[in-house]
Amino acid sequence: MDYVSALLPPVVMAVFFIGLIRVIVKTQGGSNKAKEDAAVDAALARAESTRQPSAKTEA
Repeated sequence: MDYVSALLPPVVMAVFFIGLIRVIVKTQGGSNKAKEDAAVDAALARAESTRQPSAKTEA
């Protein structure tokens, strides 16, 4: 029975790791991708608009 107690923690961690990887892969792409891309585009536009006036005043 010692081998069961020795193998149980790595097996449990492997199962949780596989589950985590599956969730990450499932959430990539699809409708979530469009929302994430829109959020990134909005953040980049905000950063660009705040950066440009400060660059003009420094020159």
